[in-house]
Amino acid sequence: HLVESGGGLVQAGGSLRLSCQFGRTFNTHAIGWFRQTPGKEREFVAAISWNGGGTHYADSVKGRFTISRDNVKNTVNLEMNDLKSEDTAVYYCNAGTKSSRIQDYRLGSKGLYWGQGTQVTVSS
Repeated sequence: HLVESGGGLVQAGGSLRLSCQFGRTFNTHAIGWFRQTPGKEREFVAAISWNGGGTHYADSVKGRFTISRDNVKNTVNLEMNDLKSEDTAVYYCNAGTKSSRIQDYRLGSKGLYWGQGTQVTVSS
């Protein structure tokens, strides 16, 4: 299972930290974050390899967002800094790609499993 937390309302330029609690099944899986706004497709935000050694970011968040994971606590965190109004979205945790490797996310794939999402709203 995947359970997100940490969303909320923040002013532009502020920061938020999202967390994804994952089941032990995904300890050896790359995990990704996606986001979605009404009427748009879910878009990739960031991903991390199973051991945290590799990361991948969407161009729109590079330098502002940092993804990390703790396989003891079974969490993947997304630190979001310098937030902009265009970051407003529901953020989803994702896992279960074909090979379970971060390369799947680099190639534009999505995993089979999703969390319920957490709302992030950035006010300008």
